[in-house]
Amino acid sequence: MAEDTVKENMVASVHYKGTLPENGEVFDSSEGREPLTFIVGHKQMIPGFEEEIMGAKQGETREFTLTPERAYGSRDNDAVMEIPREQFAQLEQQASLEEGMQLVAQMPHGPAPFTIAALTDEMVTADFNHALAGQSLTFSVEIVELRPASEEELAHGHVHGPGSTHDH
Repeated sequence: MAEDTVKENMVASVHYKGTLPENGEVFDSSEGREPLTFIVGHKQMIPGFEEEIMGAKQGETREFTLTPERAYGSRDNDAVMEIPREQFAQLEQQASLEEGMQLVAQMPHGPAPFTIAALTDEMVTADFNHALAGQSLTFSVEIVELRPASEEELAHGHVHGPGSTHDH
């Protein structure tokens, strides 16, 4: 039987390290944790990540750099908004607002994370761009385990069992 490779509808468990190519700063890593487990081809990962590991065998390690378009996209200036500071009055009773603070807004379509980009006495500048938008990202990825996704996993769109982050 041919050795399994990373392809659509496979459950892949990977160890990874993500760094910024301009300075080598680690922005995310599975080091010291369980491997990241996901169903390939189900939009659970950024597009370029899956594209680059397609065809890899269990035990293989791949290194690659993604352009912003293949990672979290370009920065969108329309995703930066001025919000009256008075809308944060209840939060400010519990904590002081600071530039760089990450918060979550409850929007009609669900929760929307944002970063406070700037503060004045009257306004909060909220940046709804992903923190890594507009940046190239370098990954080192080791394929730890591969298996076909079960019918139930495919129907639910996520992994069940060990290594998953989901309970029923």
